[in-house]
Amino acid sequence: MKPIDFCCGPSDTTQARRRQFLKLSTLFSVAGALPLLQVGARARAAEPDAPVRIGYLPITDATPLLVAHHNKLFEQQGLQVEKPRRFRSWSQIVEAFLAGQVNVVHLLMPMTIWSRYGSKSPAKVVAWNHTEGSCLTVLPDVQKLSDLGGTTVAIPFWYSVHNIVLQQILQQANLEFISDGDPGPNQVKLVVMSPGDMLPALGSRRISGYIVAEPFNAMAELLKVGKVWRFTGDVWKNHACCVVTMHERDLQERPDWSQKVVNAIVQAQVWTRGHREDVVKILARDQPDPYTPHNHDTLARVLLPSAERDAQYAETGAIRHTAWKEQRIDFQPYPFPSYTEKLVDMLKQTYVLGQNDFLKELDPAFAARDLVDDRYVRNAIQAAGGMSAFGLPESFTRTETFSVA
Repeated sequence: MKPIDFCCGPSDTTQARRRQFLKLSTLFSVAGALPLLQVGARARAAEPDAPVRIGYLPITDATPLLVAHHNKLFEQQGLQVEKPRRFRSWSQIVEAFLAGQVNVVHLLMPMTIWSRYGSKSPAKVVAWNHTEGSCLTVLPDVQKLSDLGGTTVAIPFWYSVHNIVLQQILQQANLEFISDGDPGPNQVKLVVMSPGDMLPALGSRRISGYIVAEPFNAMAELLKVGKVWRFTGDVWKNHACCVVTMHERDLQERPDWSQKVVNAIVQAQVWTRGHREDVVKILARDQPDPYTPHNHDTLARVLLPSAERDAQYAETGAIRHTAWKEQRIDFQPYPFPSYTEKLVDMLKQTYVLGQNDFLKELDPAFAARDLVDDRYVRNAIQAAGGMSAFGLPESFTRTETFSVA
């Protein structure tokens, strides 16, 4: 396949990616987070009635936050809200959140574990933002998983469901993974990249694949520079990826405000499930003040169900568990404790670069109770019609299903 010439900015370089990782690692350490937490504390003291300030990355994981803003659901709850702030990288959004510049964000669920127990950040998960919504995408000429041996594959961050699922997939294929040096024939080098940098890197063949949130997998398909090898939701059934995270102080000191914020997000998820074509139009770049840089066709490929494409994915093996009937991306807000417990267990078995001593002593059941504050989302779900509004049984418990085969 002939390499495609993409315009690559300075953030595409290995050195820039390493700086971004080191910056985020510093933010998620006690010493690195402290100055920003002090700035954030002063900001909240000076502005105790701060409006809703959303921070997001331009991925479909952010859909409920953006729909809630577009449909004025926060205002309908009696809240003041500012225009959502779009960030390019996880380090940027985390820095803004710790400093109090934004107070409602979506973060990778494993990242919230690292944040709370690695840096002692006073933040809580209040809801899931979505389920599924990510894929492993590879070069078109990859015919079997062993073809990835001796190449580089990108992940959005070490603390991500993407990294967990990818390592399980590689292990199943008897491939090892490394984070430094040149990979051998049975090794895959894992590198951290911002989602927006992955497609150019794949198109120029600097990497052989990436595992990331949509719509970057759909973009690779439409541009014919990559193909979906496996959906993460076909490995971990109904898994969360990004979650709604808020400051613990807001949850404690502004309970009415916090409840209204979560109400709006839950309402947005209910509305999204029944208005997917409208959501595509809301998020597309042809709007006067667009939320994302993505076009209609790319977003439609992700958000609009297609039985025909699902059948094709089943033929290629991108979908193996057809009985699960997973959506490419779906929306339900309840943060099941079993998922958090399983996630902590899986992180303990996953290679993550950087300081991770806290993981050894972290009790999964404790993390499920301490990291997540589900008071507000339970109330919001009941007000929205219960779990049945999301096509689920009326229960706040479930059993996790994880299967690579």
